Amino acid sequence: MKIKEIHLKNYRNYSDQVVKFTQNLNIFLGNNAQGKTNILESIYLLAFAKSHRTYRDIELIKYNENEAKIEALIEKELGDLNLEIEISKKGKLTKVNHLRQNKLSNYIGKLNVVIFAPEDLELIKGTPNRRRKFIDMELGQIKPIYLKHLVEYQKILKQRNSHLKQGKIDEIMLDVFDESLASHGIYIMNARKEFILNLEKIASNIHKNISKNKEKLTLKYETFLSENEFTKDKFLETLKNNRNRDIEQGKTLKGPHRDDLLLYINGNEIQKYGSQGQQRLSVLSLKLSEVELIYMETSEYPILLLDDVMSELDNERQIELMKVIENKVQTFITTTTLDHLAKNLDLNPSIHYVKNGIVTERME
Repeated sequence: MKIKEIHLKNYRNYSDQVVKFTQNLNIFLGNNAQGKTNILESIYLLAFAKSHRTYRDIELIKYNENEAKIEALIEKELGDLNLEIEISKKGKLTKVNHLRQNKLSNYIGKLNVVIFAPEDLELIKGTPNRRRKFIDMELGQIKPIYLKHLVEYQKILKQRNSHLKQGKIDEIMLDVFDESLASHGIYIMNARKEFILNLEKIASNIHKNISKNKEKLTLKYETFLSENEFTKDKFLETLKNNRNRDIEQGKTLKGPHRDDLLLYINGNEIQKYGSQGQQRLSVLSLKLSEVELIYMETSEYPILLLDDVMSELDNERQIELMKVIENKVQTFITTTTLDHLAKNLDLNPSIHYVKNGIVTERME
């Protein structure tokens, strides 16, 4: 999977820009606040129909303009694909080969992307909600049906919680909610369990190499059912047993909406005991394992976005990173200088210079 070119129209600080990409490594070079990260964000947006930097789509539209448009030509094994996203004050419109997609679940998965940015350290230091989103985003790419179950689960959860907040409780209505919640919820939990097991197999091996055999990375899926109880009946039983507490607190206390992903280095929980360096390397291992996992599931490598992170990696880590992606993953890197890139890397990149929302192939 490769991106041949992208067209940005009134997007962020870009007025009308077309950028063509090389098959392997593309570097966006320039000072801060010139629009480098905006390019990577636009690629992420094409994949997920949402930004990784803001929840407000209106912020993506260039100042004093009414709408923005991103369009890209994607090269895939089965043929080229045209993806479009139009953003206006009225909302967002997605298209595949110029045909409008009425459901996001029909759009997401057409372009697979893995991003590694400084804020990804929040995977370790952030809340369980941040880690659940990480799992949901990656699973949604490789299993579009997962998104359908997740959307339905969240809709029913909202309805159930709303009913629990009412003064008068209808037990029959709660039974209906519970049945549907358990059906979608147990699918979500089994999908997450399988995903984390597969991710751990790859990530532990990558981390072992990166740490020069000094560290063993393990992952744990933390949820409300024990490992051998991932059944709909056990889910329903838990909801029934907790019903009085749910009514008392006005919310659903058990379910995959409260799951977490725990990471361990040599048996010690990274969230509590890991150093800054261990946390950074653990996130890198997760991101690189995503690349391989997506390939295993889809038979195509995803696009890799590295947003201002190469300067934080020493030469050995950079070399290990390039070993994983060399000649198989189309990679996009943003940086303010090329000085920190390992000198012994045979990168042969395509360098795009970015200044004031204009991308050129030569320094001006």
